[in-house]
Amino acid sequence: MIIIHARLQVKPDQEQSFLEEMRTLLPQTRAEAGNISYDLLKSTEQAHHYTMVELWKDMGAAASHNSSAHFTAFLQKAAAFLAAPMDLNVFNGEPVNR
Repeated sequence: MIIIHARLQVKPDQEQSFLEEMRTLLPQTRAEAGNISYDLLKSTEQAHHYTMVELWKDMGAAASHNSSAHFTAFLQKAAAFLAAPMDLNVFNGEPVNR
């Protein structure tokens, strides 16, 4: 399983536009083959900071998402929303049975 944390610092005056784009991106991404989960979390400690937490079946599924029409459309708009470059961390993990 591939785990991705994408940290996003959103421009204060663009936060509503960013969230509107997320309302489109989230369900389209969740419907993709190989997506396990795709959640946008808002920081309770830093204003205008979000983390996208993604779980993918494998790197192929994540790569397919990165080239999807809805994600590339979001990336084209991202510069207008983000106050800093996206901070991306990718992990390889497996669920632990408890």
